[in-house]
Amino acid sequence: MSNEHIPVSFEFFPPKTPAGKEKLAAVQEELALFQPEFYSVTYGAGGSTRDSTKGIVLSSINAGHDTAPHLSFGGDDEDTIKQLLQEYKDGGVKRLVALRGDMPSGMGGASQLVYANQLVAFIREHFGDHFHIEVAAYPEIHPEARSYKKDIEYLKGKFDAGANSAITQYFYNPDAYFYFADQCQAAGIEQPIVPGIMPIINYKNLARFSANCGAEIPRWMARRLEDFADDQESIISFGIDLVSDLCEMLLDNGAPGLHFYTMNQTQPTAQILTNLLASE
Repeated sequence: MSNEHIPVSFEFFPPKTPAGKEKLAAVQEELALFQPEFYSVTYGAGGSTRDSTKGIVLSSINAGHDTAPHLSFGGDDEDTIKQLLQEYKDGGVKRLVALRGDMPSGMGGASQLVYANQLVAFIREHFGDHFHIEVAAYPEIHPEARSYKKDIEYLKGKFDAGANSAITQYFYNPDAYFYFADQCQAAGIEQPIVPGIMPIINYKNLARFSANCGAEIPRWMARRLEDFADDQESIISFGIDLVSDLCEMLLDNGAPGLHFYTMNQTQPTAQILTNLLASE
């Protein structure tokens, strides 16, 4: 199987159990059939999964997969982050996902760097161009943004600080992405903005998460998913068809690739990609 027409990447979270780690290693091998550009591994609020994230990243690299850790300052000081970055460099990491971190509770008054543009600048200051740096983008605009225009200005600030490319929050309205990409280009952003893709596995969890992070589930789509109630098989089947169509539309209209939020599962991501390859 080849994905020479589809640049893809896959995101995972650090498992909490030995069985979860075994399952993730198997999922990574299964998804490797699609020849992804890289894997990424998330980082808990305030660096709460720092050690487990690092362990998964380094073991994934040892298995032959280009793997990018998510990274934020959170509650850590500069020396701690610099040491972690050095360990990543020594371990063969060539790519990072730099994010604004959530401060741990009780540390709201601490004076650490927390914004992604500051983190990007810090990485460039200490490690030059060693790392390819990904940052986050929000086609439906970050829920804490003061305005649409300000959010795009903030994204440009991350690129001006030295970021190479961006991965978006997931969305189900392609017009939101296309309009956002046009506005970014008008603001002078030339770097790639890769759409983040969330397969639909559990609608109740998706609805709850979307409400928290500001990702819109279109009303028609929500009502259709509600019709399925607890019929998981129908939810997943509907989701595969819907997200496959979304991905095809994005690629056909110039999206530079796809970044899948896999939830540490092979399916339905693999089925969506299989559908796209079959339509080539």
